[in-house]
Amino acid sequence: MGDALLVVLLGLPMTLLVTALAFAIGLVGGIPIMLGLRSNIRAVRLGSRLVVDLIRGVPPIVWLFLLYFGLSIGAFRFDSLTAAVWGLGIISSAYLAEIYRGGFATLPRGQWEAASALGLSRTVTFGRILAPQALRTALPSIATYLLSLLKDSSIASTIGVADMVFNATMFARQNPASAGIVPFFIAAAVYLVISIPVAVMARRLDTRLRRTH
Repeated sequence: MGDALLVVLLGLPMTLLVTALAFAIGLVGGIPIMLGLRSNIRAVRLGSRLVVDLIRGVPPIVWLFLLYFGLSIGAFRFDSLTAAVWGLGIISSAYLAEIYRGGFATLPRGQWEAASALGLSRTVTFGRILAPQALRTALPSIATYLLSLLKDSSIASTIGVADMVFNATMFARQNPASAGIVPFFIAAAVYLVISIPVAVMARRLDTRLRRTH
């Protein structure tokens, strides 16, 4: 069991790396998509909605397969890590765009008019007044999505990323008689150790924000 634990833990840095990079892409990529969803231009709004529905409508594993096996330009081809990070990052952008949009939807409509009456530009109103409030409201949902992304990062193992699930699978195949499903129980335990604090933080944050409203 000690060997299995060590092998699984060796994949932990890669699991955290994929999660962190994909989440970072989603945090940034979700902003323009959210702006498109809130656009006053109908074509932009509908186009953004189509993009979000398309990204969310296809299973994550299919996106990773498309990027890793299906996308090649000349000699260029994504390696497994890059395909996993960008695939999960693109998916994160769509989900976080909806979370951002939901955060803005909770704000009173009159704030735009009040800021305009004070002579503030739309950029200042958005960046300094509305965005901080929307982000504060959306934080519990963002934390919950991070938890989901951490678990979904295990899909990266299907295209050869050496994360915890990949290492557990390799160890089990190399030691079928002695290992069995033990490496997978260990991987599940490690996911729980990481996930539970994030889940607790998200619940406390949500409770605190509800009390302040």
